[in-house]
Amino acid sequence: MRKIAFSGMFLLAAAGAASAAEPLGEWRDEDGKATIRIVDCNSRLWGVVASESIPGGIDKNNPDKAKRTRPLLGMPILLNMKKVEDEKDKWEGKVYDATSGKTYDSSIQLKTANSLRIEGCVAMILCGGQTWTRVAEGAPAPGGQKTTAPAPGGQKAPASKATAAPFPTPIGSPKTAASPKAGAKAGSPDAATSEVCLLPEIANAPR
Repeated sequence: MRKIAFSGMFLLAAAGAASAAEPLGEWRDEDGKATIRIVDCNSRLWGVVASESIPGGIDKNNPDKAKRTRPLLGMPILLNMKKVEDEKDKWEGKVYDATSGKTYDSSIQLKTANSLRIEGCVAMILCGGQTWTRVAEGAPAPGGQKTTAPAPGGQKAPASKATAAPFPTPIGSPKTAASPKAGAKAGSPDAATSEVCLLPEIANAPR
């Protein structure tokens, strides 16, 4: 009896851990073209390009001509994702597709701890998606180098590949930028998150 009760408690604990899972961290896109770092900024999830398989990608198809020469590396592509209350491990927001220069309604949902489904639609008619795979801590980027978080302002971080992102970002109305977490060490997950949250497109985004 005790053994059965203990097993039941273990299963409940495991279920609780699974339900609390979040897609934070770094993910490799389905085509292997880029990795995307997902962070939490003021209870909204954002995904920025962390590395690319072919360095030097630019946002050449952006509808704003002034942005067509900016690098894809460090650009937000998953935008302002909000937790869906009545559906497990799912967030909804926008995704920017750099190949078309268009922004779509989008959702991301954890399928397993290491598998993330991303879907995007235009007017609920044209829909498509990918399944991303979690990148292990310290694993090489598509170009063979370790990934690093983008620096504030969209500048390239040292020793990082640029991204051929599958999808990059609109800018919202002005808003006070988030402050870095106190005591965050350079290169730590907290420091990386703070840098991402300070990017203008994210810090100025409407909520």
